[in-house]
Amino acid sequence: MRRVAIVGRPNVGKSSLFNRLMGRRVAIVHDQPGVTRDRLAGICKTGSVPFEIIDTGGIGDAPDPDFAEATHVAAQVAIASADLLLFVVDGRAGLTPLDRELARMLRSGGRPLILVINKIDQEMHESLVADFFQLGFPEVLTISAAHGRGTIDLLEMICGKLGEMASVSVTEPEDLSAPRLAIVGRPNVGKSSLLNRLLGEERSIVSDISGTTRDALDVRCELGGEPYILVDTAGLRHRSKPDTSVEIFSAMRSEEAIRRADAGLLVVDATEGVTTQDKRIAGMLQESYKACIILLNKWDLVSKEDGGRASQGEQSDVIRKNLFFLDYAPVVCISAKTGQGFSRIFTALKSVRQETETRISTGELNRFFRDTFEQHPPPSKSGKRFKLLYATQVLPAIVRPFSPPEFLLFVNDPDLITDAYREYLFNQFRARWPFPGVPIRLRMKGRDSREVQDRKKEGRTITNAAIAAEDADSVRENKEHKDKDKKETQEKAPRRPLLKAVPRPRRAPSHKPQKRLGGKKTAAPRKGRAPRR
Repeated sequence: MRRVAIVGRPNVGKSSLFNRLMGRRVAIVHDQPGVTRDRLAGICKTGSVPFEIIDTGGIGDAPDPDFAEATHVAAQVAIASADLLLFVVDGRAGLTPLDRELARMLRSGGRPLILVINKIDQEMHESLVADFFQLGFPEVLTISAAHGRGTIDLLEMICGKLGEMASVSVTEPEDLSAPRLAIVGRPNVGKSSLLNRLLGEERSIVSDISGTTRDALDVRCELGGEPYILVDTAGLRHRSKPDTSVEIFSAMRSEEAIRRADAGLLVVDATEGVTTQDKRIAGMLQESYKACIILLNKWDLVSKEDGGRASQGEQSDVIRKNLFFLDYAPVVCISAKTGQGFSRIFTALKSVRQETETRISTGELNRFFRDTFEQHPPPSKSGKRFKLLYATQVLPAIVRPFSPPEFLLFVNDPDLITDAYREYLFNQFRARWPFPGVPIRLRMKGRDSREVQDRKKEGRTITNAAIAAEDADSVRENKEHKDKDKKETQEKAPRRPLLKAVPRPRRAPSHKPQKRLGGKKTAAPRKGRAPRR
């Protein structure tokens, strides 16, 4: 896949252009110059030709002297590996001597280049770009990365340039199934050193100054023969301790990286042990239901009081005791500086990944819960007792690597279970199926109440009545069609001659009128009554 690098001096809008081409906020954008230090990479799929876009730190001016040299080296590496360069300048600030120096350096590299004049928000600012034609680049384009003005034309120009190179390019298919591993921890515990050791190159800037890494770096690699995406995150401090808004944005990027990751590598400083902030970060992994491996870094600096080497088993027990809610996570003692213990990381990753693929049959699961309930019945609550009706393992619709196993328990009422009994079920489940490094989800679904069942029954009755009415309508329509056809058939047939009606004879009365003494006629007596006197 072709690579496009964004280069320029500090604070000209390179990260804003990177986010615009990516279609989402990846890099931290701030008015403070020198925010970007490491080179960020991502896949741009907006245009007709997908390509890898690389954001680099500002070259020159040295807004942060402690990282100026490392930032410059990272930018040079990105330039050397790119197939096309986007040289970004500030249109409002005008042409500066540093822009001229960078133009000479980029021209000497001999790579295709597009001069991008940023911060031209309106057409009335087009007159400010006349000085930049002195640089002598044939492709010049004015844009506004913050507002999106001109970015479509820039994307078409990039795809056109890359389309010309397509005949000699080798397209690498993107592996969408590669799991994402987020390297998280406190500042200055060795996360960037761990990333560089795993990659075998200086991909991330390493320094003794805490807070060196600001953006979340996504890097594709192979670990133990399997493809992975490593995400190096900024160190997470306590919420009350960030000094600037940039550190707040860095923490937000790190938390987002944890949510998007499939598994987490929690790095702990072996010389300091587990701190309160380590527990908070571990809690974030647990709440996000992420598979986790605890890496005890700087193991080469740990020793016993008598001068001998410390026992890894003893140290692992101490870590599990402090992080009791992550006691299922394996602990690996490593040294990112010397490479000690790195082979055990690959073994732990393979073991945890295999555990997530374990499937438990429904019969075995229900027998286990039946024995567990018989061994220790649940306590009653408000005069009612928690009951388990049925249990089964739920398979996700989209199976991702390191997906935690989920089990659905059909119960009478989820509110009847106490926290202590829920913990008892978890512990018994872990004792039967350990699932090392993987969180377990026990989701409970209650039985419907009488009212809900009645409503569902009424709904079914209404549905059946509607179906019956529809059937009756259909029968009536069929009958009407038949009657109509019969009537038409009768009209077409020859009519018989009408017979003359014969009047029927009048029937004689069934009783004889009675006479009184006075000789007057009276009506017939009513049934059930005596005749009037």
